[in-house]
Amino acid sequence: MNHVREYRRTLKLSQLALAQEVGVARQTINLIENDKYNPSLDLCLKLAWTLQTDLNTLFWRDKNES
Repeated sequence: MNHVREYRRTLKLSQLALAQEVGVARQTINLIENDKYNPSLDLCLKLAWTLQTDLNTLFWRDKNES
């Protein structure tokens, strides 16, 4: 499970706005949020930077863990 949706909503970004920021289609963001698409490392980095977090927090570590 990833935390893309949570971070996107925290920043008040729509799927379309996030998609435009990182250079993908809105549908790609939807698929990522629903764990139906594994983004490339490059896209993961863009998402983390845009969502103001790091890769571990965004994709691997449970948000409640230290």
